[in-house]
Amino acid sequence: MTPDGEIVQTGTRARKSSAGYDLTRLFVGSEGTLGVITEVSVRLYGMPEAMSAAVVNFPSVDQAVSAVIETVQMGIPMARIELLDAHYMQLVNAYSKTDYPERDTLFLEFHGSTAAVADQVAQMRTICDEHGGGDFQWAEQEEARNRLWRARHSAYYAALAARPGALGFTTDVCVPISRLAEAIHGVRAQVAQSILDSPILGHVGDGNFHLIFCVDPDNRAEMDEVQRLNAALVTHALQLGGTCTGEHGIGTGKLHYMRQEHGDAAVALMQRVKQAIDPKNLFNPGKTVDC
Repeated sequence: MTPDGEIVQTGTRARKSSAGYDLTRLFVGSEGTLGVITEVSVRLYGMPEAMSAAVVNFPSVDQAVSAVIETVQMGIPMARIELLDAHYMQLVNAYSKTDYPERDTLFLEFHGSTAAVADQVAQMRTICDEHGGGDFQWAEQEEARNRLWRARHSAYYAALAARPGALGFTTDVCVPISRLAEAIHGVRAQVAQSILDSPILGHVGDGNFHLIFCVDPDNRAEMDEVQRLNAALVTHALQLGGTCTGEHGIGTGKLHYMRQEHGDAAVALMQRVKQAIDPKNLFNPGKTVDC
């Protein structure tokens, strides 16, 4: 629904379309600044014949990311591939009472036919071995897969538990996969010199990674420092050809990075779209695009 109350249908049941502007992506990506979604159609997919999950650790982020890059280059169809750095694995072990090696670690999942999954697993095992991966833990049954992934799913709470009473300040960036290790090294160097600490978690199959800082909101020094670290993270990601956010969105917190990332002309175009659809600035004013 647009700000003037008009109901607009932005798509059809067809699998693809090239008819006109892509209004669905425009509205979905606008963070509620252009309209309200009142009805959604979802597409259901069948369960794959076979699924397999694995956890494998590496001596360094560089080696873990190199394994990911080679996996992508070889076209291995990974269902999920996530990175938790060594610090995060320490927090996860403490919180979930697990005993994973406290090294930079990939969490992997494969979907497909039984034969295809077996082939994917074999290829991935070879790639990881070539890049120093060790201590593989594999699981095929649902209960065992869930047990492997439980540590990843509880990562946010593991970070909060390390500093009881603190609040979590989360941020993310996304960079080309080829620059991912460089981006992580850059933020690690900044954090190493800081009064704050942060583990790193990444959806490394697409170059997106997250930091969580546990801060005391009443401590001015900590709040200033988390803003400084966030700015350093974003600036470095943009220098590497990335984006200031891969998933979390702009909102108000990253509004001032829009021009740095897109340039004045692109932001001006976004402003004209906002003004054309929502001239009274009713929907989420002050967010995503400065008007």
